[in-house]
Amino acid sequence: MNTGESDTIAETPVTNRKQPFPSGFLDTISTGWAERTESMPVARPQAAYAAARRAKVSEAFPGKRLVIEAGSLKQRSNDTDYPFRAHSAFAHLTGWAADAEPDSVLVFEPRSSDAEDAGHDVTLYFRERADRTTTEFYADATVGEFWIGPRPSLAGVAADLDVATDHLAVFEAGADDVALGDADLDRVVSELRLVKDEYEIAEMRHAVDITARGFDDIIHALPEAAKHARGERVVEGVFHRRAREDGNGEGYDTISASGPHACYLHWTRNDGAVMPGDLILVDAGVEADSLYTADITRTLPVNGRFSDVQRKVYETVLEAADAAFAVARPGVKFREVHEAAMKVIAKRVAEWGVLPVSAEEALDADAGGQHRRYMVHGTSHHLGIDVHDCAQARREMYYEGVLEAGMVFTIEPGLYFQIDDLTVREELRGIGVRIEDDILMTEDGPVNLSADIPRTADDVEAWIARVQQG
Repeated sequence: MNTGESDTIAETPVTNRKQPFPSGFLDTISTGWAERTESMPVARPQAAYAAARRAKVSEAFPGKRLVIEAGSLKQRSNDTDYPFRAHSAFAHLTGWAADAEPDSVLVFEPRSSDAEDAGHDVTLYFRERADRTTTEFYADATVGEFWIGPRPSLAGVAADLDVATDHLAVFEAGADDVALGDADLDRVVSELRLVKDEYEIAEMRHAVDITARGFDDIIHALPEAAKHARGERVVEGVFHRRAREDGNGEGYDTISASGPHACYLHWTRNDGAVMPGDLILVDAGVEADSLYTADITRTLPVNGRFSDVQRKVYETVLEAADAAFAVARPGVKFREVHEAAMKVIAKRVAEWGVLPVSAEEALDADAGGQHRRYMVHGTSHHLGIDVHDCAQARREMYYEGVLEAGMVFTIEPGLYFQIDDLTVREELRGIGVRIEDDILMTEDGPVNLSADIPRTADDVEAWIARVQQG
């Protein structure tokens, strides 16, 4: 870090990083500042949606005091912290997103202790900006405005989010509070996100659009990546730039997996070479400033052309993705999307002589599963303010649940033949392919939000040629 020599008040013990302030500094630091002027903002677009969400949570817990914490800064090393991101439930219920303040607390105060008398008064508590006459202003490197810049005021946030605010210092936890970590509360706030509102859907589209530009950046950088010893990080880096320039950042650690690394489902080390003739599997998503994230995977031939065997694997994965998309309709169970993809996977690997049993035997729910060696993960997950959204929802609402208009989820089948897997022919070893799209369910059926990012083998080759020649 390039910042300051001193970050404590004079009474603090002297260390290498904490030197005392001289008296002249202490005598003058609180003077000579212009008056603050603040105009009240109009409520941000998501404020009304957040209020509707809070009303539903209130209805679920009559007479209960609910405490939803944003979370605190997390130490990275010594006196440096990771970038702050508020808890997803807090962001969802307040509308306070990338600009949320650490340690904030959203409190639902019941208007009556009578469980039959529904209703809560909701207050957002956070650390108010420090007056410049206080030591916090200049001496606290974590929250002091002299160090980190202007912080929001209680009145400004109240207007911005259309919710009552108060000083964090007056918040008191109670013995009977229902807080995050409570199974019922976690379930309710997760299931609340299963069906997205209009604002959320618009933000998902926005996140996908930025991510599409990031994939163009990746393709443009492939020749540079191929020249670098750690070309996977070149790919990761150009996507990071796009994510930070146009959004809040990545919604999750980018998977930049070239060659045999593509067979490791969560390869995020990204320290390998990008070799012409190999495939590179890139699983990446931009998180918008609203904290809604895309989740897209494309598998690209580094030199711009699929080999025959690569194309065969790729087109099987695409066939599985299209089969899953074809069955996704309102009223269909979520698990049927996965089942449709797995039928294709089992059929094709059986035809290739990879399975020790028939496709039908492999698909047997009790005794089968042999094909899962080559695709161990699920085909779909819900997507939204978390990349794996709604994770605490009940199984009967999620995996066994029924698809509804407003749901957003992924379709992401794959095939992975690890480099040392002796159950497959040598020509297949080291090939990993995944194709992942973000799907919005509507009353008329599914809409592929990421359809403009090329998917077919021919279109991917044309895409690479167009971007790199342009």
